[in-house]
Amino acid sequence: MLDLAAQHAPLIDRLTDKAAEVIRSGRYILGPEVVAFEREVAEYIGVEHAVGISSGTDALTVALMALGIGPGDEVITTPFTFFATAGCIARVGATPVFVDIRPDTFNIDVEQVAAAVTDRTRAILPVHLFGQACDMRALLGVATTHGLPIIEDAAQAIGTKSPLGPVGSLGAYGCFSFFPSKNLGGFGDSGLVTTQDPALAEKARVMRAHGSNPKYYHSVIGGNFRIDALQAALLRVKLPELQGWTLRRRENASRYDAAFSTSGLDESLLRPPLRRFEGHVYNQYVLRTSRRDELQAHLQAEQIATAIYYPVPLHRQECFAYLGYLEGSLPASEEASREVLALPIFAGLGEARQSRIIDTVIGFLGQ
Repeated sequence: MLDLAAQHAPLIDRLTDKAAEVIRSGRYILGPEVVAFEREVAEYIGVEHAVGISSGTDALTVALMALGIGPGDEVITTPFTFFATAGCIARVGATPVFVDIRPDTFNIDVEQVAAAVTDRTRAILPVHLFGQACDMRALLGVATTHGLPIIEDAAQAIGTKSPLGPVGSLGAYGCFSFFPSKNLGGFGDSGLVTTQDPALAEKARVMRAHGSNPKYYHSVIGGNFRIDALQAALLRVKLPELQGWTLRRRENASRYDAAFSTSGLDESLLRPPLRRFEGHVYNQYVLRTSRRDELQAHLQAEQIATAIYYPVPLHRQECFAYLGYLEGSLPASEEASREVLALPIFAGLGEARQSRIIDTVIGFLGQ
């Protein structure tokens, strides 16, 4: 699904030199590399403030804590996402309220968000899934009507644009991940919180340092959520390459789209993802097929990598059974979990390998 060795090969000298520079500096926690990375990545994303965090999961936790969300509160979110989205809501003591997705984009259904607001709702937490922006105009309309902050889960969406602007700049907070498989991947766990509001940025900085400012003086209870200086330094080396990698991902997606849309196969057998906005960055290329498991097995036999994002929606996970969602409660998410299959989309895929994938998919489903 991703060839990190090939991605890093042209950068290896710069990466190793930068790692050695950090080691020699003796500055491993925060410090100048973190400050520089925060400045550079904020400029790339298009936000005023960026706060380096220990992981994408911790970025969500910091955002929730900084907004004072906790026991007795509800946060509306999607069940069709990576576990951290809802897990962080539960970890701070709040209740995740799941609403269904749009089957065409896999993103949260805004009409259902509006219907789910109660007097206990304290935030809306949409996910820009697979690198495609949610309908932020409509979500902001709901949020404004009810006086609610939006926390954007942009873990898979660095550089994604919506008609209103870059994701991560539109809500109270944006949360990004630099897990190694992301479009901008680190060398371990790391993440980012973004905001346009200087007061919210300062709250995030305080939260990531055990709630202290200045050091050893704690006005609130935070946590140890700091990005490592080494991660920040290595991400600085990779960041200038990101735009080029993103363009190649989009080119790969366009080749898939063209081949699959003209395959002659019924939509139930093969449905490529909808690119609703031009700003999609394709952290994943996820198609739908009623023969998902058979296709995956065939591709595996042909030594073609695939992945299922996600096999069980969060409202059907055992740990969330206490919320009382039954099978069929959120049908679009459940159906997607039975049909989705991600194909390789990384920048270094190459046309020859991609053509083999396309031919194998269409050949099998066309039998």
